[in-house]
Parts: sequence; C-alpha cells; structure tokens
Amino acid sequence: MTKVRIAYLVCTAALIAVGLGAAPPAAARHMTHVVVPGESVQKAVDSAEPGDTVLLTTGTYRESVKVTTPGITLRGMGRGTVIEPATTKAANSCAEGGNGICVVGTKDHDVEGVTVASLTVTGFTRTGVFAMATDGLTVRNVTAVENGVWGIAAERSVRGVFRGNTARDNGDAGLFLANTIKEEAGASDTGGTVVEHNRLEGNRIGITVRRLRNLAVEDNHLTGNCAGIFVVGDENKPKAGALTVRGNHIARNNKSCPKTARLDALQGSGIVLTGAEDTLVTRNRVIGNVGTSSMSGGIVLFKSFVGTTSERNRITDNVLEGNAPADLVNADTGQGNTFEGNSCRASRPTGMC
Repeated sequence: MTKVRIAYLVCTAALIAVGLGAAPPAAARHMTHVVVPGESVQKAVDSAEPGDTVLLTTGTYRESVKVTTPGITLRGMGRGTVIEPATTKAANSCAEGGNGICVVGTKDHDVEGVTVASLTVTGFTRTGVFAMATDGLTVRNVTAVENGVWGIAAERSVRGVFRGNTARDNGDAGLFLANTIKEEAGASDTGGTVVEHNRLEGNRIGITVRRLRNLAVEDNHLTGNCAGIFVVGDENKPKAGALTVRGNHIARNNKSCPKTARLDALQGSGIVLTGAEDTLVTRNRVIGNVGTSSMSGGIVLFKSFVGTTSERNRITDNVLEGNAPADLVNADTGQGNTFEGNSCRASRPTGMC
C-alpha cells in the first residue's frame, strides 16, 4: 500500500444528483495527494494527473522535485513546509542541476497551468524554483532563501504569474526572468507575465528581467540588495523592453557586490535599464540607494556592456529621495528617453528633476 495518502474531491452537485437517483455529470475527479515528511514528493507528483493537487504537510523534505505534468498544483502549508537538498546522490535532472523544484516542458511543447505555492526552498546550489518552457505557470507565496544562484527563475516561458513570494540572500537574483540562458537571442514576448507583490531582500539583484518584452513588474518591495530592479538588453533583435515597472518600493539597496565576467560591480542601484527600449518606469518610490559603482543611483539609464543604447524609455511620476550619486542618472547616449513629472532633487546630467 502506497505511503501517499489520496483524498478524492467530488463535486457537491454530483453527490446531490446521485442521492436523487440521477446520473452524475461526466466531470473529471480531481485528487489531492497528501504527503508527509519522510514520504516521497516526487512519487506523488509522478502519480498526479492534470487538475490534481500534491499537498505537502508542514515539515522538511530533503529532495528535488521535477514537475512535467500540466495542470497540477504543488502546494505546501506555508513557510513551515521546507524543501532542502537531498543528503544522498541526485535522483533526477532537477537535483543534478542543483535546483530545488523544476517545472519543465520540452523544446516543442510548453508545460501548461502548473502552480507552485506556499512553501520554502532553501540551500540549493543553483535555484530554488526553476522553470523552463512553461505556459501559465503560477509561483505564489514561495520563500526562496540562500540558494546559490537564483531564488526563483524562469526562461522560455509565457503568461507567468509570480506573486507574493519572498526571495532572500540568494547568490544572484532573487527573481530572474529571461528569454533563454544558454544562447544569445533576441528578446521574447512573455504574453503578459506579471511579477507583483514580491519581497526581495539581500540578493545580488532583486529582480532581473533579461531580454524580454511585454510584462509588468509592479508593487514589489526591494531592499538590501546590491541593485533593486535590472532590465537588461543587448545587441540582439528585438530589443528588451515594451514593459512596465510600476509602483515598486525600492529602498536602500546598498549591499556591495564585486564585478563579474558579465557585469560591473554593483552597489546602491534602484532601477537600472541597460539596452532597453519603450519601457515605462512610473510611480515607483525609490529611496536611499547609495553607491559608487558605474550604475549607482535611484533610476539609472546605462548603455549595455556590449554598447547597446537605451531608447524611447519613459521615466515618469516617480518619487525619489536620498539616492547617490543622484536620484536620476542618464549615462546613456540613446535617443528619445524622457524624464517627466518625477519628484527628486538631483540628477546627472542636471535639469531632469
């Protein structure tokens, strides 16, 4: 007898119909697979079918979990449901890659409608939650702490929702979204991915959006990172951009991070756009981001490290205070960038406040 406890969820209307002697409707029966510490999460996930939920009770699970079935929900019971690296040899490609939870489709077919929610992933050498080739993925109320590279990351994915998560003290970005990681390519359209109401603290970068278009980064709280929000493009076509950064609270991202092969040293950067176009940055509150790197400042336009300029970006109606070397910094030579209606005291060059 399997250790995974299975609870059947049956439509109330169907039960009433049966009680009255009528034939029940031909509706799918979705199941909840309940897992307790010591049992295999992967086994429950592998047995789940579209529409099912795998529910992890409070406690610690030492394994990596790979999800390839569409439409399933992997859910804990809050921060007390913890997924950590296994103490034995890696059992699947997710573990072999140094990741905690992987939601992956194939080269030819995205995995659709998966939800990961209400749990903690910590201590993985690469990423807490990693997604590739997904459509309609939801990651909500996940706490990703002290993972080696990214807290939560997604590539080659569309129509995602990343809401109410906490990513803290991860080696690179707390939340990382990209077109593709392993090759150079033009920016891809996310189909309206939403990144909202997340808390990013103590990472190298709070939120990185790399080579993407058509998404919204809204109402997030970022503090204690080396940089708050990075929108990154390069020489590939189409450019990164055509996205919105709105209503975020970005304060004191003054941690110091050394230079890497791809990026200059970071400290005191609120919002940075490099090689981006047609991006709206509006109604953000950017306070006390202070540093001495080339990209320090409240809201910064900076040409990419392959020399691509930023063009036609609109920086409007933001509140900036106490950022240094300035609240607004335009170190880019791109055309059509505008700074209007911002509340600030100092800019480089002068005259933008």
